[in-house]
Amino acid sequence: MAQEKSFFEKVYDVAKLIPYGRVTSYGAIARFLGAAGSARMVGWAMNGAGKHPDVPAHRVVNRKGLLTGKHHFSGTNLMQQLLESEGIEVEENAIKNFEQVFWDPTKELEL
Repeated sequence: MAQEKSFFEKVYDVAKLIPYGRVTSYGAIARFLGAAGSARMVGWAMNGAGKHPDVPAHRVVNRKGLLTGKHHFSGTNLMQQLLESEGIEVEENAIKNFEQVFWDPTKELEL
């Protein structure tokens, strides 16, 4: 019998689907997983994503497009550098044109 995945594993599975050059929010992932009030738990999952190099945690930001998780990345501006390397513009720790690069898993993925 297969063991059910933990919430964190489900968060990582969704994060792996965020397309290159796009971002999503902690809350959008939580809503997709049926746990709308659990944005903070998604944040905790992203904090531990460093142990999972295949999880693009840099593509997950807060609901306003702010790089609130940047202090969990090594280096001074690694999160911003990773985003900019994908063509995402960042100014004063916020994603410019956030609405245009936002990826909503609820709309993009089938349940």
